[in-house]
Amino acid sequence: MRTDFDPAALGGRSFYRLLTSVVVPRPIAWVSTVSAGGVDNLAPHSFFTVASVNPPVVSFTSVGEKDSLRNIRETGEFVISLAPENLFEAVNATGTGFTPGVSEFDAAGIAREPSATVRPPRVAGSPAVLECRLHEIHPVGDCFVVYGEVTLAAVQTDMLDSDSHPRIDKLRPLSRLGLNEWGTIGEVREITRIPAEEWPGHYRGGQVR
Repeated sequence: MRTDFDPAALGGRSFYRLLTSVVVPRPIAWVSTVSAGGVDNLAPHSFFTVASVNPPVVSFTSVGEKDSLRNIRETGEFVISLAPENLFEAVNATGTGFTPGVSEFDAAGIAREPSATVRPPRVAGSPAVLECRLHEIHPVGDCFVVYGEVTLAAVQTDMLDSDSHPRIDKLRPLSRLGLNEWGTIGEVREITRIPAEEWPGHYRGGQVR
């Protein structure tokens, strides 16, 4: 048995709460920007993913008009810092709806470090950052999908293995779940994808034979 939920009948906010409880876990884009007036902003956005490989483009969604979105429109630049487990309270604090003239870096006591290719600062305590220039902003309903081309990725050296691959057990990223719930990496499982030519019988080669 299942319970059906009709978005039109349930209403936008209520269905939003349901949607974000089943589309889980969601990685967090901890987005730093600078306003045209020079005020640093830092906010977590949990609708975040890779949008393109070549060129490297990432995207996050602003649910409504927020400071991050306005600043990116004004300056065309932003930084995404990985939100690590050890900064859990700080990440949550930057979700507070401060007025545009308040910097979340200062309000939450978060250390900055300069970026190499864009103006917005990085989160100094984040193990990995992506510096981005605006590619495009696409409105969808009452939200805005922000696409940014990655101009530089920087990862703490001690988070890398011998092949310069970031280690998930050291990055310890946070994720968002439903309501006020957050997730950590928990148990990590590994499995190798099976090549089509190794499938048995009539499925071999990716075609039914």
